[in-house]
Amino acid sequence: MADFTSGFWSWFIGITTALSIIGLFVFLIKYSTRKSKGSSDEIETMGHIWDGDLEELNTPLPRWWLYMFFITLVWGVGYLIFYPGLGAYAGILGWTQVKQLEAENQLANETFGPLYEQYLNTDMAVLAKDEGALKIGERLYASYCTTCHGSDGRGARGYPNLRDDDWLYGGDPEAIKTTIMQGRQGAMPPWEGILSHEDIFNVTSYVEQLSGRQVDTMHASLGGDIYKTNCALCHGEDGKGKYMFGAPDLTDDIWLYGGSQKKIMESIKQGRNGNMPPHKEFLGEAKIHILAAYIYSLTE
Repeated sequence: MADFTSGFWSWFIGITTALSIIGLFVFLIKYSTRKSKGSSDEIETMGHIWDGDLEELNTPLPRWWLYMFFITLVWGVGYLIFYPGLGAYAGILGWTQVKQLEAENQLANETFGPLYEQYLNTDMAVLAKDEGALKIGERLYASYCTTCHGSDGRGARGYPNLRDDDWLYGGDPEAIKTTIMQGRQGAMPPWEGILSHEDIFNVTSYVEQLSGRQVDTMHASLGGDIYKTNCALCHGEDGKGKYMFGAPDLTDDIWLYGGSQKKIMESIKQGRNGNMPPHKEFLGEAKIHILAAYIYSLTE
């Protein structure tokens, strides 16, 4: 509540909240002591009649119900004294959601940390065959990886399949662990402003030929010259990609963003940007060690 862009909003929220509570107190007191206009033996009506004789009566609330309104307001005042709610005022207890999260994380690390630490010094290739470690890794994967890579690890358009042994940055256990810990930022620059539409079509034909498809040899030949000049640095002279750049293998007919002619041309024209966020600070090395072993096991 303290992160306001200016002091005005802190005062605005605090004063508005305080006046609202005071107004509710005044309202309840006023209408709980209001006297009926008629005699003590008469029941005042609101003048609303339905179905001939169904009238709305002006009778007071039961006292217990009224008292509950007062208790709610008193409780609200007490809450605002002890906890944040009045603008930038932090409350007597100084509670914040960040402090609570940190305390809960610390407790969780103290409770479950040893469970992960016991596997940290074990080779990941060995852990990939350890049933107990794989069960832990599977739970970690389900919690942190399924949103992008799917519950079965087969990915989606723009998110790599973790089961096909086709890796942008390397598929050995250490490379997988590095990817999870440090994250990856892949970038395919757009070529639409550099190459003509015809050039892009020719390069696409050459790339399709690399993956084993039948294409027009003339277009592929022209595209090959353009490929060697502009694409070979990242994807390699043979088109098998380079882990250093995260450049995909163009010969295996596996496509991250779609492998149709239209999608390949789209990738060349518009470029692609992929981001794998780093998880080192979030998960810690011990959890990532087990998670990497589990992901490595998916390709075996």
